[in-house]
Amino acid sequence: MEVDTATSTAQPPSKHSLPELEIYCYLLVLIFLIDQKKYDEAKACSSASIARLKNLNRRTLDVLAARLYLYYSLCYELTGTLSEIRSNLLALHRIATLRHDELGQETLLNLLLRNYLHYNLYDQAEKLRSKAPRFEAHSNQQVSHGFLLSLSLNCYPLQFCRYLFYLGKIRTIQLEYTDAKECLLQAARKAPVAALGFRVQCNKWAIIVRLLLGEIPERTVFMQKGMEKALRPYFELTNAVRIGDLELFRSVAEKFSTTFSSDRTHNLIVRLRHNVIRTGLRNISISYSRIALADVAKKLRLDSVADAESIVAKAIRDGAIDATLDHSNGCMLSKETGDIYSTTEPQTAFNSRIAFCLNMHNEAVRALRFPPNSHKEKESAEKRRERQQQEQELAKHIAEEDDDEF
Repeated sequence: MEVDTATSTAQPPSKHSLPELEIYCYLLVLIFLIDQKKYDEAKACSSASIARLKNLNRRTLDVLAARLYLYYSLCYELTGTLSEIRSNLLALHRIATLRHDELGQETLLNLLLRNYLHYNLYDQAEKLRSKAPRFEAHSNQQVSHGFLLSLSLNCYPLQFCRYLFYLGKIRTIQLEYTDAKECLLQAARKAPVAALGFRVQCNKWAIIVRLLLGEIPERTVFMQKGMEKALRPYFELTNAVRIGDLELFRSVAEKFSTTFSSDRTHNLIVRLRHNVIRTGLRNISISYSRIALADVAKKLRLDSVADAESIVAKAIRDGAIDATLDHSNGCMLSKETGDIYSTTEPQTAFNSRIAFCLNMHNEAVRALRFPPNSHKEKESAEKRRERQQQEQELAKHIAEEDDDEF
C-alpha cells in the first residue's frame, strides 16, 4: 500500500496584511531601545521605520506616523546628529502636505522648528513658519508623545502648545516682545498640568520677556507648585531688575550663568542691563528733585559721568523719566510727579485687560464642539407628537376605507 508522504515544502513567511501592525511594532521596538539607552540601535531602527513609512499611503497610519516622526527626531538629537535629518524632515513634511495629513504636517513643522532653534537658526525657522500651512488651534485636541529632552516632558503635550512656545522664542529673538509674551503665556496656560518641564520652560522665557517689556512679574509666578526651585534664579534676577541695582544684577548673572546658558537665555539677560539702569534711574528721579550727574553715576555704579549723562539724556528722550538736564551745572532736574489718573495709563491698562478677556472668550467659542444637526433636534422633538398623531389618523383613515370597500 502506497502512502502519500507530506512534502516538506518550506513556505515563505507571509508579511502582515496590515501595515498598521508593522509600524506599531517598529514604534514599540524604538521606544524599548530608547528606554534601554541604546541610542545607536534606536537611530538605525528609526531610519528603517521612516524608509518603510514613506512607501505607505494610508490615512489610518497618520497617528502612528506622527509618533514615529517624534522618536525619529529624538534618536538623532540624543546622538547629537540632529542636523543630518533636516532635509529628510522637509521631504516628509512635503509628503504629508500632499497627502493632506494634518497631524503629520503639524508634528513635522514642530520638529523642523525645534531642529532650527537647536542650532540657533532663527531666520530659517521664521521663513519656514511663515510659508508652511497655517497651524490651526484645533490641534489642541490632537495629542502626541512627548520628548524626554531639555523640556523634561514625561507626558503627552499638545502640538499647538509646542508651536506657540517655538513661535514665542522666535518672536523674542526678533525683539517682538509683545507677541512673544502672548505666545509664551498662552502656551503655559494651555499646557497639560502633568507637563511640568514644559511649563517651567515657558515661564522662564515669559519672565525674561516681561522684564524686557519693563514689567515686573508677580511673586505668585515664582511660587507655582513644583516650579519654585527651577525659577529661583529668575526670581533673584527679577528682584535685581525691580530694585535697579546694577551690581546686584551682575552678581546674579554671574552666579547663575550656568543655568542661564543651559536654558539659552543668557543673551536675553545681557539685554536686561539697559532695563536695570533705566529702572534705577526712574527710582532716582522719583526720590530726588535735583541730583548731580556724578551722584547718578555713583548710585547706578557707572564708569564715568559722561556715561551717566548720555543714559539720562536717552531716558528723557524715550519718555522713561520726566526730567531735564542742566548741562552747565551737571545735574538732573526732576519734574513734579502729577496724578497718574490724569494720564492715559489707566485707560491703556484697562484696554489691555479687556482685549485679553475678549481674546479668551473668542478662543473658548472657537473651541466649542457641537453635535451635528443639534439645532434641528429641538424642533424635531417638538413636532414628533404631531407627526405621530398624523400617522395614526392616516392609518385609521386607510383602515376605514379598506373596510368600506370590503
